[in-house]
Amino acid sequence: MGFKTAAMALREDAVRIDAPQLMQEEKLAIVLGTEGEGLASDTIARCDYTVRIPMARGVDSLNVAAASAVAFWQLGGRT
Repeated sequence: MGFKTAAMALREDAVRIDAPQLMQEEKLAIVLGTEGEGLASDTIARCDYTVRIPMARGVDSLNVAAASAVAFWQLGGRT
């Protein structure tokens, strides 16, 4: 169907959610994991991008509802 996939994961090699290459994708599917465990490593590996949401110092994660809201807000406005 022509979608690129973006795995939401806290990894050192992840791109920021405001990365220009994400904003340029015509069709982007966001892949979210469960709260606590997140996505399986093989799921992340199969995605085109691994994406992280920058957070304030001392904040180590967001729950899946908050992360999805931020992701949809940021990436939903792409042209």
